[in-house]
Amino acid sequence: MELNMRLLLATSLLTLTFMSTGFAFAAGQKTSVIDPLLQAISERLSIADQVALSKWDSGKAVEDPPREQQVISAAQARAAEFKLNPDDVQRLFRAQIEANKQVQNALLAQWHAAGKAPDTVRLSLTDDIRPKLDRLQTQLLQAYADFQPLRASEDCKIQLDTALKRYQSDPIHDQALVLATADLCAAKR
Repeated sequence: MELNMRLLLATSLLTLTFMSTGFAFAAGQKTSVIDPLLQAISERLSIADQVALSKWDSGKAVEDPPREQQVISAAQARAAEFKLNPDDVQRLFRAQIEANKQVQNALLAQWHAAGKAPDTVRLSLTDDIRPKLDRLQTQLLQAYADFQPLRASEDCKIQLDTALKRYQSDPIHDQALVLATADLCAAKR
């Protein structure tokens, strides 16, 4: 009887160990699908600095509705390629554009207050920056597709909030990152 009890206890402990390892692995998997998505979003937001410099130098407005629609339409056209809902892709890219404009506006306001923009190398909006954003589109779509299983899970928001802490850089970009990721987790209906 004592041997059976020990065997039962050992089996139970072993089962619990494997279960907790499995849960830890699953949690690790969930986190890993967030990071490529947040990396792509963060990279896109960092490009906003160069866009703002271009707008400072050219005097052009931050708002560019035809370009914004072009970006959104191009992303939506590729939704099926990544097994994504075109409406979800539209919302994702609209959020990225709004967050990007938020960074641009904040930087331009800082530079206007200072009376000058940073003395850094300028990139061409049409020749350098936009092609980079267009290439980043594929990375963002793939990361968003990989993120879909977590998006629908109950702990999506908790996982996302935890991961966002790893991508904090400065108040302007942090605030934009929150805006860019606000609707990533599916709302509970």
